[in-house]
Amino acid sequence: MAENNNQLNIELDETVAQGTYANLAVITHSSSEFILDFVRIMPGLPKSKVQSRIILTPEHAKRLLRALQDNIQKYESNFGQIEVQSNKLPMNFGGNTAKA
Repeated sequence: MAENNNQLNIELDETVAQGTYANLAVITHSSSEFILDFVRIMPGLPKSKVQSRIILTPEHAKRLLRALQDNIQKYESNFGQIEVQSNKLPMNFGGNTAKA
């Protein structure tokens, strides 16, 4: 009888392991996929670039949601409640607005 081995062998490339910083996620969907665009907004720059795009099936999007909920719950039980200030874009990053 064959042994059921559910382990994954995942390789992490050195460049990918460095990660990519993003402070905004834009999510769109169609009937067959969810698209997550991760954007880096920088103060003083009128234009931002998508740093990474992830395309998921609806089933995998729901699995990601559940995994994020589980990890946020674990994080908050260790480090305390994560405060979300608003749904506004972080245009000035909490600093003072420049004046001429």
